[in-house]
Amino acid sequence: MIPIPVAVCVLGGWCVIYLADTLLKSSSSLKASYEDWLMSYGLSVSPFHVRWQTGLFNRQFYNWGRWKPRFLYLWFSIGMVFGIAAMFGSIILLGKTLIQTLTQMLSEAPTAQNDRMLQVVVPGVNLPVSQLTYFFTAILISGVIHEVGHGVAAIREQVRFNGFGIFIFIVYPGAFVDLFTTHLQLISPVQQLRIFCAGVWHNFVLGVAGLVVLFLLPAILFPFYYTGVGALVTEITEDSPANGPRGLFVGDLVTNLQDCSVHNVEDWNSCLGELSQKPQTGYCINAAVLQQLSFPARVYRRLDGTVECCSNNSLTDICFSYSNNLNSHQYTCLPARKAIESSQVCRTNTDCQKNFVPSFCVIPSVENQTKLIRVKHPPQVDMLFVGHPMHLQYTVSLSSFVPRHNFLSIDLPVVIETFCKYLISLSGALAVINAVPCFALDGQWILNSFLEATLSSLIVEKQNRELVGFLILLAGSALLAANVALGLWMVTAR
Repeated sequence: MIPIPVAVCVLGGWCVIYLADTLLKSSSSLKASYEDWLMSYGLSVSPFHVRWQTGLFNRQFYNWGRWKPRFLYLWFSIGMVFGIAAMFGSIILLGKTLIQTLTQMLSEAPTAQNDRMLQVVVPGVNLPVSQLTYFFTAILISGVIHEVGHGVAAIREQVRFNGFGIFIFIVYPGAFVDLFTTHLQLISPVQQLRIFCAGVWHNFVLGVAGLVVLFLLPAILFPFYYTGVGALVTEITEDSPANGPRGLFVGDLVTNLQDCSVHNVEDWNSCLGELSQKPQTGYCINAAVLQQLSFPARVYRRLDGTVECCSNNSLTDICFSYSNNLNSHQYTCLPARKAIESSQVCRTNTDCQKNFVPSFCVIPSVENQTKLIRVKHPPQVDMLFVGHPMHLQYTVSLSSFVPRHNFLSIDLPVVIETFCKYLISLSGALAVINAVPCFALDGQWILNSFLEATLSSLIVEKQNRELVGFLILLAGSALLAANVALGLWMVTAR
């Protein structure tokens, strides 16, 4: 569900804005001066929507639109081809997403929502509050680049450019350009396509640019940060099981999870994924040490069928199982740190038979889904974690970039990485959504111009072409609406 404080703040804020706007416009003494003030600043207010338009950037847009005409012609012609392909591709993508959503809704054990190709994003619900700055900045930049594409393409095709603006709809920022409609209607359908496809084309290029920066980030930051030596801890939540005097601290460099080497954040995530799926790893302990450390305890079974042999009040001892030379299953309670801190990991007793010293592979007897994981973060003492491996993934933030100098921030590479990922996702999503043949989106105008350019000889009557376009737009709008409605339900109500 949407958090009540968030809903109250958003609705309350818009009510105040709309009420103030209504009162000022209905006041006989303030109406004229208020409307003059709105007009002078290019502002307009309507329910859940505020927008600002200006002509300050017109000269810059005209400079861009007249720069290297041949290059711009080729650039926007490629964009036209991409936009048409994106229009058809968006229908396929939305169709697959709808099927995935319906399958997940009907399934008794639904899969994770991250498996869907497209998701509805609701700030404060499936978007953490700490990530809002990245989200709104990325969506605003994506919107501005999208509209710059339309504006420059329009000037290239000799369409008058009236102005550029920014708006806020509910909580989502965006941008727009104001073009002279009469000029748009007078140019050819192919010229119209270059203009209408320019937005999704620029979003695609922006997404690719974000991918390139993300891929080259280690090389870009190489003079200041090095990589491939481990995963650097940048943040630990207060309720994290990794907190504590023998736990992890900000600035620690994790190099191993059990016998799984960690060279970067990707290794950390993959190692945790493997550890959660594989059986619990054991540890080699010398037979003499085992006899010295173990002490008698009562053995009993937990409700999930696993065996416990230590006191419930013990915070340092763990029940271990092992097989002796007679292949009988034995259980013993051991002080975990003393027993395994410098021990070799193993699966069976055979893995421990070295130097002809009698040793056993002792395996922690923990509850189902729970693991004992030894986390190496030299030069500190190993952290021994008992719990579900995913709890570490959710509560510990790491970076693959290690500063070469103490004065460098450990957060800067994370900020750049996170912003690039948001920019790639949101710019790509904006390209997909705008390419859908749906009323009021770029896809509507792309479809109409495409039909005029391709079907004018097959369907002579313009009314019939418009009817075909209307039916396709109706289907596209229904497909998009179904995805949004079901996506919102999955996020907020389920």
